[in-house]
Amino acid sequence: MAYPPGYGGPGSKHRARGPIVPQNANAPQLFDDTSSAYGPQQGGYPTPGIDMGFNQIFADPVANVAMAYGSSIASQGKEIVHKEIDRFMSLNKLKYFFAVDTTYVMKKLALLVFPYVHQNWEVRYHRDVPLPPRQDVNAPDLYIPSMAFITYILLAGMALGLQKRFSPEVLGICASTAFVWVVIEVLALLLGLYLVTVQSDLGTFDLLAYCGYKYVGMILAVVGGLMFGSNGYYIALGWASCALMYFMVRSLRMKILPSVVQEGLSRPSGRAQMYITLAAAAFQPLMLYWLTVQLVH
Repeated sequence: MAYPPGYGGPGSKHRARGPIVPQNANAPQLFDDTSSAYGPQQGGYPTPGIDMGFNQIFADPVANVAMAYGSSIASQGKEIVHKEIDRFMSLNKLKYFFAVDTTYVMKKLALLVFPYVHQNWEVRYHRDVPLPPRQDVNAPDLYIPSMAFITYILLAGMALGLQKRFSPEVLGICASTAFVWVVIEVLALLLGLYLVTVQSDLGTFDLLAYCGYKYVGMILAVVGGLMFGSNGYYIALGWASCALMYFMVRSLRMKILPSVVQEGLSRPSGRAQMYITLAAAAFQPLMLYWLTVQLVH
């Protein structure tokens, strides 16, 4: 059977498309045409919403001045914070206190044990910068105090073990007590120097170094007690205490008292600094005895 063109055969899915009927312009629309709402907007008008608010803020000169002033205050505060951090915990200053060598360590240990034969206690400078410890035996360092602190803890553990009193808790208490007392001593010296209101070259690391040298005397006292008993302990303690007091007076005297003469301060201010120096020296034997007596008795 023949079919007209445009029609498929029987069983065929294809059907002829009818002619496109033009849409009547006057016919009612079922849905509103919203496609124009997302089209490009006309130029010359600000974008409604949040953008217009920000444009008004940035266009306001008062807001710009306020933002500039706030950013300048923030930058100044950041500089002040960094300056204070560098003053107390500067990494470059910390490197200076660990610039040591074997020759310096041996000379400094001999100076701490036998300070009476030393003549020149003045710290040497090069272009207004103090020489590092490896070039000047009078310069303070933190290497010897830190190594002496570790050695003291090991000796304390050995002494407690020989007396069958060793335990991790007791050793931890011994280490924390020795460290905390040194920190308290440094803070007390900083407070005393602040109250005297005299500028000196002494900083936090300098005082920590001078106060940390007591660990060398503590090692000497503990070794004397372990080797020779109570008599050896008290002899070594007396020698270490006297040597450390002499060392502290001569060292701090070169750091604190010359500032009184240079700044032309009154006599009571110079006397107050002398009292601080003597108090710091007199405190050393008490600390040596307090932190070592329980290890040999």
